[in-house]
Amino acid sequence: MAARYPVGQRLRILDVGMGQGTQALRLARAGHTVTGLESDPAMLKAAHNSLATEPAGIRERVRLIEGDGRDTGVHFLPGSFDVVLCHGVLMYVTEPDAMLAGMARMLAPGGLLSLLVRNADALAMRSGLAGDWSAALTAFDTDAYTNRLGLPVRADRLEALTATLAGIAAPLHAWYGVRVFTDNVPNEAELPAAEELERLLAAEDRAGRTEPYRGVAALLHLCGVRG
Repeated sequence: MAARYPVGQRLRILDVGMGQGTQALRLARAGHTVTGLESDPAMLKAAHNSLATEPAGIRERVRLIEGDGRDTGVHFLPGSFDVVLCHGVLMYVTEPDAMLAGMARMLAPGGLLSLLVRNADALAMRSGLAGDWSAALTAFDTDAYTNRLGLPVRADRLEALTATLAGIAAPLHAWYGVRVFTDNVPNEAELPAAEELERLLAAEDRAGRTEPYRGVAALLHLCGVRG
């Protein structure tokens, strides 16, 4: 967003599958108008609770809606947003193409579609680095995996998503790898000291922008631009 839009521009943002609203609130604090769409009532309640603690000026910039990302056309008019975010959601959608097309229609011309997906071309990496060779060998030939919540989900391939984005008039503009070095860090691990964390983030950021490292990242961040 910072690379595409002028500093200080107030954007209309749709966060599809916003979860607890962490991302939506951060964007609202930055001055943007944010609509959060979430189908899980518990997550939506948590987002409402977090929003209630914010100053009035931030609360008035946020709208929270209970709904499924596959039904954006039910809730919004085409071209209603400058940015549509869908982070950590597609892995739960069996057939994502229709949902992606619906989200692209919500974008104004030149708008940004931001996706964060599990990288199917790197599914063997986590198991292999953990020494689970049977799981690693299985992962080479599938796009299915079990996430850290124990749920069966699916991953996406860069080549296929690139073709899909071109087909829905939001062709791929840029892509990055996410969690190149830190995918096997346990959820309960404590953050390192500030200086070490800064170096860790710098290494992840550089690897996520650099070949060949970004291609084996656990997650892919894809940015499409509406034609």
